[in-house]
Amino acid sequence: MHSYVQFLTTPTADTPGTTILLHFDSKRYLFGNVSEGTQRACVQTGTKLSKVTDIFLTGRTEWANMGGLIGMILTLADSTASSAAETQARLLEIAERKKRRLNGRNAQAPEQSGADKAEGNQEEEGTMDKPNLNIHGGLNITHTLATARRFVFRQGMPVNVEEYEAQEPRTGWVPTWTDGNIKVWAMSISPSSSDVPHSTRQPNSPRKRSFDEFRHDASGESSCITPNVESPAEQRDRAQQIRKAVVSEMFDSNWRLDYLREYPLAQVKMPAALFIRDPETKKIEKYTGPLPGGEEPLPNVTVLVRKPWPGALIETLPQTEPSYDAMSYIIRNHPQRGRFQPAKALELKVSKDRRWTQLTSGQTVLSDDGKTVTPDMVLGPGKEGGGVAIVELPTTDYIDNLLKRPEWRAPEIMTGVGAIIWILGPSVGQDERLQAFVKKFSHLKHIVSSVDVCPNYLAFDSAATSAIRLNQLDHVRFPIPVHDNVTLPQSSKRIKTSGDSANYSLEASPFIQAQRGQIMQLEPKLEFQDHFTTPPLNTALVLQGTSKEVLRMGNEAREELAEEETRKSFEEKQVDIPSKDAEIITLGTGSALPSKYRNVSATLLRVPGYGSYLLDCGENTLGQMKRVFTTAELAEVLRDLKLIWISHLHADHHLGTASVIKAWYEEVHCGQSKGLNSTLTEQLLNPGKVLRDSQHLFVASEKSMNNWLAEYASVEDYGYTKLVPLSVSSNRVSDTGPVEDRNETNLTWDGRPVSFKSFNRDFNKALTTATGLADLQAVDVNHCNGAKAVSLTFPNGFKFSYSGDCRPSRAFAEIGKGSTVLLHEATFEDELQGDALAKKHSTTSEALGVGAAMGARRVLLTHFSQRYQKIPNLEGMGRLEVDLEDADATADEGDGTGADVPMLDADADTGGKQSLQPILDPSSGPNSQNRDTDPTTTRIRKITPPLPGTDMKVGVAFDYMRVKVGDIAHLEKFTPALLRLLEQQPAEGRDDKGAVESGGDNGKAKVIVNGNGGEVGKGGKGGKKAKEKKKA
Repeated sequence: MHSYVQFLTTPTADTPGTTILLHFDSKRYLFGNVSEGTQRACVQTGTKLSKVTDIFLTGRTEWANMGGLIGMILTLADSTASSAAETQARLLEIAERKKRRLNGRNAQAPEQSGADKAEGNQEEEGTMDKPNLNIHGGLNITHTLATARRFVFRQGMPVNVEEYEAQEPRTGWVPTWTDGNIKVWAMSISPSSSDVPHSTRQPNSPRKRSFDEFRHDASGESSCITPNVESPAEQRDRAQQIRKAVVSEMFDSNWRLDYLREYPLAQVKMPAALFIRDPETKKIEKYTGPLPGGEEPLPNVTVLVRKPWPGALIETLPQTEPSYDAMSYIIRNHPQRGRFQPAKALELKVSKDRRWTQLTSGQTVLSDDGKTVTPDMVLGPGKEGGGVAIVELPTTDYIDNLLKRPEWRAPEIMTGVGAIIWILGPSVGQDERLQAFVKKFSHLKHIVSSVDVCPNYLAFDSAATSAIRLNQLDHVRFPIPVHDNVTLPQSSKRIKTSGDSANYSLEASPFIQAQRGQIMQLEPKLEFQDHFTTPPLNTALVLQGTSKEVLRMGNEAREELAEEETRKSFEEKQVDIPSKDAEIITLGTGSALPSKYRNVSATLLRVPGYGSYLLDCGENTLGQMKRVFTTAELAEVLRDLKLIWISHLHADHHLGTASVIKAWYEEVHCGQSKGLNSTLTEQLLNPGKVLRDSQHLFVASEKSMNNWLAEYASVEDYGYTKLVPLSVSSNRVSDTGPVEDRNETNLTWDGRPVSFKSFNRDFNKALTTATGLADLQAVDVNHCNGAKAVSLTFPNGFKFSYSGDCRPSRAFAEIGKGSTVLLHEATFEDELQGDALAKKHSTTSEALGVGAAMGARRVLLTHFSQRYQKIPNLEGMGRLEVDLEDADATADEGDGTGADVPMLDADADTGGKQSLQPILDPSSGPNSQNRDTDPTTTRIRKITPPLPGTDMKVGVAFDYMRVKVGDIAHLEKFTPALLRLLEQQPAEGRDDKGAVESGGDNGKAKVIVNGNGGEVGKGGKGGKKAKEKKKA
């Protein structure tokens, strides 16, 4: 048996945690942390995770250790769904061959193998097993996953969570968990210091109710428990079963979007999506009459109601409390049997037949003369299985209780263990107690992964290489990512003590440094295989690898910008632009999933004199910020951070929020909320005073986002008490009149309406001071339930508009009227118009059309598909015909509230059976019988065009790019060099699906812009067939 462990990540800005892969030929396991950036690190190194069935999380249950878990589960679920679809097709083919053979239609067909027969029978019985993902770790993992129920929904991959808490004294050394490859002993280590809060939680009652017993509770269909007669242990158990039920529905639900039930209208509980069947045509249509709970009388009709998604019925999860225990594990391979000895078998009168195989596999047989022969009678000496301990100590407070563990003195566990992998917090490895323990166990190998001994190298080699080469073209706007391959401990984590502890020396340490890619073989014998170690990126070779032609083109662009005439021309054309020194830092510019070259969505806006603003916050946004800013600069940015805007709840836009909030909380409030928190009464009576008394961070988004932040706050103190969560909603007021009066934005803070233009002048002033804003306007856009675009207006007239993910929006063009800068998604090339329609994104031309409709002075394009070329081609656009849609141009989830459905990913396959547009209503799906017209062709409305001759300049965003508003016009000078540079960059993969036909003579309102973004006319008809994209 061959097995080994490999370090996938060590602590860096890109990958803050340590992830270890345990490899068997048939199966994989992950141990350690699944921090933000882990998935992208696997993409970078080409590590395949499809065989991972178990994840063992070490350390404490907090976002720093498991912030990448949700994204990884989504990716594994999608991979599993794709694999399951292929397996299903294969089994159907086997069944069909069997059927043909039995019918005598293919008498010459070869006999099926035993495996084919078994698979054929399995298909015939319909019992194809579902692959499971098992997650092991400390308390609150289930709660953390359940908080994501509003935006995570997959089918076909059950997720099971096993949480370990402080164990009672052991009565034996039975493994905590075992399978066919390994035995695992879990160790939950509590801190010993009185300075660290201890959990008041007691072990659960031994009489636990089953998960199935509580499924009906979670689905709202029954309730068999009365909480006020339960013991505390029973209440905790019941709460945990509810969480498990929610997680089950998130990943293994049989819920369907198109499943409708009939109810009398008066019996329907709102909110719900209502449909009605036309008595004449029998077509299903949306019900638009009076609703239950309204003032109008209800008609006596029967309506069709979508069965609510069970996860949506859990409005609020049961409360939990932080757990400060840290998980560690001892892993052992199973003992290996000795070699089979044929001579002994023959001596015992066991002839050479299948019995030899049975004895080798551990079975007892009968000899030729009827005597019992056991395996030990014919096998040579066996061997204990190799093993490794993986220990995480966040601080020195955990050392004493770790050393007291009896497992270290138990030969039943430690025999065969050859190494300990230490995942250590800052300065923990220097503690004398730990050093003495390591010396005592000097016969073992000791590998350490820590910021003390692992440098802050560039973990995302491809992105770093791209950034370095961009820097060669334009060092002003494309910085080299901040990194350090030498300094230890890492500069951002320097030990704040005096003496030798701040100059930790690996040479004087008993530890072996963990390195990315490093392999330690466990079987057949323990040995290090350092030739698999991945060295840090050689930046000198990267610099040498850039072609001379590209360097020449970049130099020509810089020289042209340095010319006095060019500089004066730029200055004259933008003399009236406010906040020209405002800086836009595009931290993540890719869509859906992190890739080698682009991270998921995040943009930082820094406006001198007002503050910093984060627009979307995809996974590992904090890591991207650490690559752009030095430690001192990052501290300044965090202190200046006023607002985080989350456009919608797709995971690629917000899974980095908790990390950024915690970094802000630690920088501004030193991670302490004592004595500073306002009460709800104070917020209601004197909100202006609350904002003035302490620095707050505003998070503005749809209500479900703020609910998620609130629910996760019971897992760890990451700074929620210092947030001002603004729930944002909007409604259409009028289609006529002044543009600024057609849309209304509603902001609420813990249920209290707030506004920048309220009658309370004291609050208005406090709100403007706290946010730096004069106004915030948002509108619903056509992408998914709750998706919104936003315009931020500053007191000096500077206006920044951000689209999030959406189709080109009329309402957004209205609230963004007169924008200084528009940041708009351009997920697809124009030739992929069909994909853009299906997945509810915009093309390059459509994004520019919105900018022209706004009269925006500057436009930045972002959110590019990870599967297509790295930069949109802006050349040769000449005339662009762009339709601006309403937010309700296509029906979204349910009734628009999203109360009865989960958040589905427009860019993801949720089960292998849905189309590219999985959020369509049953009555408006692409194959629906009652679809008379495509809604996107009938609800397009005209907008007031901008004045002709506007000076709209367009730029393309890259990760790590830093561009000032006054310099956006400079970017076009580098376009030829950028295009040539990216021609030399290998593509990550291309979609093999051609674009579908789109457009047509539909009489839609058009905004016509030229290649520079200026409006040149209007057209009422048109459209063109998208070019077929050839398979890559």
